[in-house]
Amino acid sequence: LPGLSGTSYMTLLWLLNPNNYYHRRNEMMTTDNLDFKHHNYKEMRQLMKVVNEMCPNITRIYNIGKSHQGLKLYAVEISDNPGEHEVGEPEFRYMAGAHGNEVLGRELLLLLMQFMCQEYLAGNSRIKRLIEDTRIHLLPSINPDGYEKAYEVGSELGGWSLGRWTEDGIDINNNFPDLNTLLWEAEDRWKVQKKVPNHHIPIPDWYLSENATVAVETRAVIAWMEKNPFVLGGNLQGGELVVAYPYDMVRSTWKTQEHTPTPDDHVFRWLAYSYASTHRLMTDAWRRVCHTEDFQKEDGTVNGASWHTVAGSKCFPHFYKI
Repeated sequence: LPGLSGTSYMTLLWLLNPNNYYHRRNEMMTTDNLDFKHHNYKEMRQLMKVVNEMCPNITRIYNIGKSHQGLKLYAVEISDNPGEHEVGEPEFRYMAGAHGNEVLGRELLLLLMQFMCQEYLAGNSRIKRLIEDTRIHLLPSINPDGYEKAYEVGSELGGWSLGRWTEDGIDINNNFPDLNTLLWEAEDRWKVQKKVPNHHIPIPDWYLSENATVAVETRAVIAWMEKNPFVLGGNLQGGELVVAYPYDMVRSTWKTQEHTPTPDDHVFRWLAYSYASTHRLMTDAWRRVCHTEDFQKEDGTVNGASWHTVAGSKCFPHFYKI
């Protein structure tokens, strides 16, 4: 355009991009005094207490169990009636810190609970509607033992593996029961998929035995899921900048990567894109490729099994963020 420099022209194109307009329209701007820092276990617990004291009518702190080292797995509930399941009101969960040395998810959930409390007090209509219509559970640290181990040494000396696993050496990220294989074996026996119920597959007895290689943290999360009728959840991890949606495990036993959709694939893809499309970088076609993976082919989302197969992963979308 006449009179516009190259930089101004690119800025204009960015402003006219309907996707960017969508980002700006939905972006939550805040001047809240949020606590931007890394929080060890004691500081995390204190911050949760501060949020609860600021918003006692819409928050509740509780724990879902203990870690191998005896640290309580604290969660914060945000709802207009804390501690009460209301019929017809969906229950949602965010959890983070399965790998103890991946800090981002933990801090994002701590920031989220601060943000929602402060915006509720400020009268933000969108936040008030979320809290009144949804019961939200935030579990920022599934593996506090691993975090504390990495925290004590520091990032310069810790390396990528220190604190990643639980105290007894288990990777929580793939420590859940493999229900995919049970479903597919049943479908193969019947040969007609629709005759096989897939809405509730019992956990195998061997997995529930005391001798099974299952972390106490994993058992606590499973008990938490069974106690609360969650309809949706997300797991935040550090690493790639992408939303991974189920299934996480390939159906073909001889493959390590294979697109493996769930019966509700269109719903999961829409949910994944809804998250990625409102993130400033996830759907940016010009951002650098992380390692060798280019997730722009699906606008910052990926079917978990088509990326890399994981048996026994947590059965809901993963939000991987750098």
